[in-house]
Amino acid sequence: MRIPSRRRPRALLAAAAAGTLLSPLLSGCWTGAGGSGSGGNSINVLMVNNPQMVELQKLTKAHFTRETGIKVNFTVLPENDVRDKISQDFANQAGQYDVATLSNYEIPIYARNGWLHEMDSYVRHDSAYDEQDILKPMRQSLTAADGKLYGQPFYGESSFLMYRKDVFAAKGLRMPAHPTWEQVGRLAAAADGAESGMKGICLRGLPGWGELMAPLTTVVNTFGGTWFDKDWKARLDSPEFKKATDFYVDLVREHGESGAAQSGFAECLNNMTQGKTAMWYDATSAAGLLEAKDSPVRGKLGYVPAPVEKTESSGWLYTWAWGLQKASHNSDKAWKFISWASGKQYEQLVGDTAGWSDVPAGKRASTYTNAAYRKEAAAFQDMTREAIEGARPRDPGVQPRPAPGIQFVGIPEFTDLDTKVSQEISAAIAGRQSVDAALSKSQKLAEKISKEYRGR
Repeated sequence: MRIPSRRRPRALLAAAAAGTLLSPLLSGCWTGAGGSGSGGNSINVLMVNNPQMVELQKLTKAHFTRETGIKVNFTVLPENDVRDKISQDFANQAGQYDVATLSNYEIPIYARNGWLHEMDSYVRHDSAYDEQDILKPMRQSLTAADGKLYGQPFYGESSFLMYRKDVFAAKGLRMPAHPTWEQVGRLAAAADGAESGMKGICLRGLPGWGELMAPLTTVVNTFGGTWFDKDWKARLDSPEFKKATDFYVDLVREHGESGAAQSGFAECLNNMTQGKTAMWYDATSAAGLLEAKDSPVRGKLGYVPAPVEKTESSGWLYTWAWGLQKASHNSDKAWKFISWASGKQYEQLVGDTAGWSDVPAGKRASTYTNAAYRKEAAAFQDMTREAIEGARPRDPGVQPRPAPGIQFVGIPEFTDLDTKVSQEISAAIAGRQSVDAALSKSQKLAEKISKEYRGR
């Protein structure tokens, strides 16, 4: 997940979840949305250009349009570009786009601002969609404070620990079924150098609220820390936040990948695929890539839940979901598209045409009972579902929170704050400053937001 190149006006701040999926892999493409809103028998959809969305674009005309007669004009852009465009169009209620890809970070914020059409009324009259089949944490994360549903997931993820079973066996190491971070630290030290050029673990150190701070915030949560307490007091200088950050920085500096301060999801994926690391803590979506038919490490990996300390679980929760702009002039047709794109029928279509490894999973319980999917994703599918269902976006730590979110705080100001904090901590990973110095600067940044929210 790339970082915006400029600071946006707060009213338009709508960057999405800190979770992460894939960095954009394809160049953006523009297909027909033009400069005016939808109308007649067509809708305009604005979406991120990751591979599963591009696959959706390819399948829409021959299947959805042929079945419904509804033409879909797609605008497909890289992640940062699409976030800018979505925030501008939805904040202004311009109505140029009926549907857009949003995350569980921004959907509650957009809903609170009155930019989204609620979806409960559509769900009630669309029995084929089967809303109850959507995994509960996903439904909760897309429900706003008013109790209404404002998004439908296209796919979802949590986080877990991936490790080389063969390397562990050769070194006589045993991975616990539910590891603690202390145990992971010892295993990383023991696995360091197990093979030529291999490091014990890969952890993101690349600056960015969707890079370094996604995994680190889950570590902070389970070590007993929090960005803000229930009264909006900034807590980045607390002993718990400091202990978690010290642990993370020390672990990646001592037993992590070379160039850790510039390593994000993509770099850790490459390291794991190329046999340069024995463990990797990151998104559950990575497993499908590691277990791909052409992957050198296919069949060599084990998967266990996100490591913990003081909490029962610590995996994050993220989804790319469909949001329906309130200003849409074609909301009924837009819902038909959303229902199709997030429905069981579409998953079956992808499984039949592209293969079950490409199915946008992580959102429906029925996916994990499908025999074809279970066979294709046997190595990781149970652990992925357990990670998602065990995520606690409203209660991720040991103390009450003032806003929802596991790897983020659900307020508009968070992305800017988190980006700046990530730069300080990445500098500590690079050895340019101490963790104490990084957190001292970060605390001052967070206190500015505390002043805005305390007493509201």
